Amino acid sequence: MVNTIGVIGLGVMGSNIALNMANNGEQVAVYNYTSDLTEKLMAKLEGQILTPYYELEAFVQSLAAPRKIFLMVTAGAAIDSVIQSLIPLLQEGDVVMDGGNSHYEDTERRYDELKAHGIGYLGIGVSGGEVGALTGPSIMPGGDLHFYNEVAPILTKIAAKADGEPCCTYIGPKGAGHFVKMVHNGIEYADMQLIAEAYTFLRGNLGLTVEEIADIFETWNAGELKSYLIEITTEILRKKDAVTGLPLVDVILDQAGQKGTGKWTSLQAIDNGIPTSIITEALFARYLSALKEERVQAQPILAGPNKRMQNLEKEQWIEYVRQALYMGKICAYAQGFTQYKMTSEIYNWNLPLKDIALIFRNGCIIRAEFLNVISEAYDEKADLANLLIAPYFADKTASYQQSLRNIVCEGIQSGVALPCLSSSLAYYDSYRTGASNANILQAQRDYFGAHTYKRNDMEGTFHTEW
Repeated sequence: MVNTIGVIGLGVMGSNIALNMANNGEQVAVYNYTSDLTEKLMAKLEGQILTPYYELEAFVQSLAAPRKIFLMVTAGAAIDSVIQSLIPLLQEGDVVMDGGNSHYEDTERRYDELKAHGIGYLGIGVSGGEVGALTGPSIMPGGDLHFYNEVAPILTKIAAKADGEPCCTYIGPKGAGHFVKMVHNGIEYADMQLIAEAYTFLRGNLGLTVEEIADIFETWNAGELKSYLIEITTEILRKKDAVTGLPLVDVILDQAGQKGTGKWTSLQAIDNGIPTSIITEALFARYLSALKEERVQAQPILAGPNKRMQNLEKEQWIEYVRQALYMGKICAYAQGFTQYKMTSEIYNWNLPLKDIALIFRNGCIIRAEFLNVISEAYDEKADLANLLIAPYFADKTASYQQSLRNIVCEGIQSGVALPCLSSSLAYYDSYRTGASNANILQAQRDYFGAHTYKRNDMEGTFHTEW
């Protein structure tokens, strides 16, 4: 049997990608460095056609030329090891695809190495978790266009569909695909934290029960906040703990993990002077959550605001929270897409921003109703500086900014930390301020370090003997 594609790495994601390909008519060869995962996958198959191989050379030889190999291997040294094992077995024109969460700079290095051998290397962002991998993820391929065209018929078949169109499009050269996935995950961090803060306000400041909040989220998911994360949060809030009978969220320890992509997003933005304050606050919120023991010890020591008899009108404030959450979401996506735009200009990638928004509409974690509006904004003005100034979003933020102010102010007065909602407001206010306080900073820099400054009334660079 000649196989049309091979999958290396048979953890949950790799197994489900392989099954997705088989379910879509491909003849799929599978291989794992350790045979136990291969045997586990084959044992649970019910009719899908997958051909297992236990030797890498036999796996490679089973593939039709030009060979197409999809890696779902842990990011880092493991991928480098697999690539080194593959190079002697491959021929010019073969294509290796990395579907893991690799750092885009690692992808560019591997691209250059394989290109020297005449082998194509595609860094492919894949979002959707294990369910998406099986039923259709959002796919973000980067690398040489002609190699993408070789594998596009397979990738577009296995991708999620939105309005009948595959959630897969060519992103750009070299590491562009993995870069787009990285920032997708940064936006995801912010979106998740914003939802958590909305929940915190509804429960702590309005005194609502978990069940009541679940009902509110379900209602919100039928409107402009419709998204995968709101949907699953509704289900999470409805889940009861089998041991205690309590809402499961009440027995889950408040320590959040992270696998690195959010950090990479913030570091890349910092290195290139790109303001991603909301995404970075979401990352710091996870870091603070990890300090559980310290927070418990600090609670009785550190003072908070005086208790206030504040009877908030629930229906009005629920609507404030909804509007604040939507505005925070707009600001977070604005930062993420600004990072795409500015980085695209740095690397001359020509990222297709309107198409990126479209492929995020299904399959991926940040899929949301308003991605259609984001795509339309870039379709109308491809060089749009920031989503905030697109007509739809400018109108929406004009209507919702007061609700965000209300929630942030009430959070401050009641001693409730709302880092991403607060950062969203600060970003919005900073971006709409034509004359900022940076003149003071630049004067300070010139005073102590003779760093010079520019004037707003004449050309040139100046220094003052203070």
